[in-house]
Amino acid sequence: MQLFTLIGFLAVSALSSPLPPYDQQPITDADFRIPTVHESAVLARRILRLSSVGTLSTNLPSSDRHAQEYPIGMPDYIADCDPTKPGSPTVLAMNIATSFRNVAAGSHISLSLRYEPPADVAARYSVASLPRFSLMTKLEDIPEDELDEGNVSQCFTKYHPDAKWWLPGNRIHTSRWARLVVTGVYWVGGFGDRAYIGWIPAEEWTGVTEEEIDSARLPGEK
Repeated sequence: MQLFTLIGFLAVSALSSPLPPYDQQPITDADFRIPTVHESAVLARRILRLSSVGTLSTNLPSSDRHAQEYPIGMPDYIADCDPTKPGSPTVLAMNIATSFRNVAAGSHISLSLRYEPPADVAARYSVASLPRFSLMTKLEDIPEDELDEGNVSQCFTKYHPDAKWWLPGNRIHTSRWARLVVTGVYWVGGFGDRAYIGWIPAEEWTGVTEEEIDSARLPGEK
């Protein structure tokens, strides 16, 4: 069975089940094979390709009297637009935004994403059975000479047409193009008896090909 067909089969089989009743027995090896780390990486890259918003988690600076060492998560625009580092989510970093202010003050940053099936079939799926993951990242400015090469602005505004008002050079807020360079991935593919749960190394994440991303299908995708 080819990898892409297998991934589609695994995704639908593993992720489409409703929450099982308490007396349901775990799936046995004879019935099912849990997806590999690489197959899970392909599905995660597919989710990134389809995603336009994610949660950026950072820590407030210790000088903030409300911080109490808690992480703070904020939804923000993202897009899979990086021209030279595939799999590094593109962000429009605004200096005034909490997440980017925290990074400037020394915080680490991670990005959390989850798969949401198309609205017309979403009711068929338990949220607990669907994949979600966090990317451990480093925020890095995209050099000017790479922006035109990858048409970053054009790509990003396809995901977010309203972002045209905040592009670099706007008169409202200072902004710049940046990438989230992935250093590790923590993946929860669904229920543990039928999906991989654990770390995906950065090299598996970046090693996924465009063909694999285009061929993979998640629950409810046509």
